[in-house]
Amino acid sequence: MNIIQERYELAKTRILELPKEIEGEYGKYILQITELFQTIFDVYQTENPDKKQYETWNQVLYQDLAGKHYQTSFANPAYAVSCFGEKIGQYLAWLLAAVRDAIVAAYEKDQYEIVLRMELFLQAVAILQEEETEKFLKEMIYYYIHDYDEERMEKNIRRMLSFDADGIYDIVMHSDFSDTSYLYRYGEYITENEIQMAAFLSSLSEDTLSAMAHTYTEGYRKGFEVAGIDLNQKKTVQIRYHIGFEPMVRQAVKQFEEMGLKPVFTRKTNTQAVGVFSSSPNKQYQYDHRFDDALYLNHALVQERLKMAEKIFENFSEEAAAYAGPAVIEIFGEKLFTPETKKESPAYSEEQEKLSVEYRREYSLIQNRFIPQDSYSFTIIAYPVPEIGERFADIFKATVEVNTLDMDVYRKIQQALIDALDQGDYVRVTGRGDNHTDLRIQLHELTDPAHQTNFENCLADVNIPVGEVFTSPLLTGTEGTLHVTGVYLNGLRYENLEFVISDGMVTEYSCSNYATEQENKKYIKENILHNRETLPMGEFAIGTNTTAYVMGRKFGIEAQLPILIAEKTGPHFAFGDTCYSMSEDVVLHNPDGKEIIAKENECSALRHTDISKAYFNCHTDITIPYDELGDIQVFTKEGKSITLIEEGRFVLPGTETLNDVLQELS
Repeated sequence: MNIIQERYELAKTRILELPKEIEGEYGKYILQITELFQTIFDVYQTENPDKKQYETWNQVLYQDLAGKHYQTSFANPAYAVSCFGEKIGQYLAWLLAAVRDAIVAAYEKDQYEIVLRMELFLQAVAILQEEETEKFLKEMIYYYIHDYDEERMEKNIRRMLSFDADGIYDIVMHSDFSDTSYLYRYGEYITENEIQMAAFLSSLSEDTLSAMAHTYTEGYRKGFEVAGIDLNQKKTVQIRYHIGFEPMVRQAVKQFEEMGLKPVFTRKTNTQAVGVFSSSPNKQYQYDHRFDDALYLNHALVQERLKMAEKIFENFSEEAAAYAGPAVIEIFGEKLFTPETKKESPAYSEEQEKLSVEYRREYSLIQNRFIPQDSYSFTIIAYPVPEIGERFADIFKATVEVNTLDMDVYRKIQQALIDALDQGDYVRVTGRGDNHTDLRIQLHELTDPAHQTNFENCLADVNIPVGEVFTSPLLTGTEGTLHVTGVYLNGLRYENLEFVISDGMVTEYSCSNYATEQENKKYIKENILHNRETLPMGEFAIGTNTTAYVMGRKFGIEAQLPILIAEKTGPHFAFGDTCYSMSEDVVLHNPDGKEIIAKENECSALRHTDISKAYFNCHTDITIPYDELGDIQVFTKEGKSITLIEEGRFVLPGTETLNDVLQELS
């Protein structure tokens, strides 16, 4: 018996004895985790389970988070705090969330990861019998994080960069899609969303699935072509998708392998922001735990993590050089979510806010040294999921049409916009009706207009669907108010979101989600400014995909469209880094041959003198939909004005055909 097996057997025996000994105020808590472990043991030890067993496990393992059950789950910080007090309640809610990580480990037959959670739980049980419970729990959590940080980080980086024929690859490439029970092999929460999605896609012909995948993989290939990056030097592509899309992903894997790329897969979790994911059993649970690291984050830990990251990336430098970048399948149509902000959830101190920002910035700089952003590409495409409603099949078909619009048609229309914009000194954008946007966007000066342009003619390569022209505006001279009456950003709802801009930087911000100004500002600061006091406007774009806009209005799904599609349905403004972050020096040309010169602003230019002040590791797009849009006008240095859009309709010669589809809404 090896040492890990021995530790597993000893810890398992002890955990199974606990129900006989439980008493006192922590009894119900210990029992909840003990019962969770009993199912985890069952999953880990069962070979070749049948569909009924999979379904039972799926229900039992996630039932405490789903629906009303979460109100009385110890994973809910509000409930745990009500039972045990502020600090102990937060620590025990964190512990239950940490133990839940053993669920996926059990499905992956990862005994070591299960053992770590078992031993952590048993250590906590012993501490709960001590007099200084709060102190010892705090120390336990810190040292658990500290002692296993390097292992955890190495595992995440290895999975991002190295091909593994087992695990998720095996599910995608070798499952029988006619039997949807394969979905349960992930160990993630499986709902009708995943089951119906898998059944729908498996009903499509292989030719149809191959064509869908080709839109996605060809966009990826074109991204390398446009950026002048040699794809032949790359070996791995990171595929990110929603569980249920395996029939399409299998075709994509085959097409990527024909390009010489092997797929790598990571899982999306609260701490791992991107990867393979399923429907959440409860989005409030994820929101409640988003700042769990506030329980232990300090300066020493941040510095150690950064040293670890540098060392691990150095060890994987060959794999990093061969990494081609992410290929992402996003989804939309899930039930809309407005979070409840709970005072009981862990929250950063002012010092921790700074540490969090510092860590994200410095980690991204380390990663960029080994995987420079000008050495890889990406692509993103989005599809609806069945949760969107009874008209799912029609919406899916319409989305496929949006994703495959004729690029040549849009290239010409968007070039007309760019030709007008390139005459400008600045652009003015106004709202109408209840929208009181009034923004002045300062453009870079073209020193050689015959060969230079400010705006990228964005076609359907890395960013699917087609439909925008965008630039990195100058900060100095960019000012005014940006307002949208309602918008979803990264899955969160904002009512009457408003930013005041001065010299390109956010100076004031507000929304009307909550009863107090303080709550509203905190909500924006945490989720859009990412715990910063301000951010620059990194992008100004004009979306031209009126077909996508009409799709949203026709099916009543405007609020559910992902930013990938929503940003094409009106002008949008991004706060944070520019679209060319860390790749400003790559020479890019539009289809007309002109070089795109507006790739940086006054912040990103600081990379030459103080790189720590140049980048923000975030980029959040906010779109004004056509029905809230007033005018977009270009103003030249000579005082001439050119109107591109008037009262939400395209009026510039060469662009009027974009209005044709809008007549469907009349």
